[in-house]
Amino acid sequence: MPIKPTDYLGSLAKGLAVLEAFGERHPRLSVSEAAVETGLDRAAARRCLLTLTELGYTSYDGKFFTPTPKVLRLGNGALSAFPLTQVVQPWLDQMSERLQQSVSVSVLDDLEIIYIARAAQRRVMTIGLMPGSRLPAHCTSMGRVLLAQLPEDQARDVVARSDLSPRTPNSRTTPDDVMAAIAAARSNGYALVDQEIELGLRSIAVPLISATGRVVAAVNVGVAAAQMPTADLSTRCLPELLKAQDGLRNMLR
Repeated sequence: MPIKPTDYLGSLAKGLAVLEAFGERHPRLSVSEAAVETGLDRAAARRCLLTLTELGYTSYDGKFFTPTPKVLRLGNGALSAFPLTQVVQPWLDQMSERLQQSVSVSVLDDLEIIYIARAAQRRVMTIGLMPGSRLPAHCTSMGRVLLAQLPEDQARDVVARSDLSPRTPNSRTTPDDVMAAIAAARSNGYALVDQEIELGLRSIAVPLISATGRVVAAVNVGVAAAQMPTADLSTRCLPELLKAQDGLRNMLR
């Protein structure tokens, strides 16, 4: 919704931009680095970082600023209040128990998916996944079913802006190959990813569709490749995912 220029708080926007500049590639930032990452001038970046430090969201060692655990309050509070999380969690818990596998729900955020709910049986990735975790959309099963719901030109734009560097020997590394996988997800109604994001990990996902027909999220099952052949994902896990998709439809408004 467009707002009036007088209602736009530029200082808040700058502070949030600085917070978003921290990440896996930039776990700590100098003033100069923050300015480059955000497009702010050095003086504005410095004021934002010093304010965040004064409020306890970053620490400062004389050269670098680093996020503190207090930052987690922002994301955790929002996730706990997110209505979709509250609706899907009981379904994930039950599905996870039946399959004895980890089950997750995520939403699309530009080039990435954000985990909003998860029921974990065992750790199947080297990184620990939890609500708030992010992964690239183009090479994940949930990301592909979510990209499949976009108009093709929008999905292609996301893929074109994504880092297609190979993560495993199975990774798709050209835009056309990734778009073919997205097209298959659109046609099949699900996406299956076999060790493309990490060796030893297979996953299968379907979209979660609201009562009005809008795709609001994706749900997947992730398994250890040594534990379950690819074919079993379709025969054992897909029916459970489709059951959840159907059961949640009238609850997602």
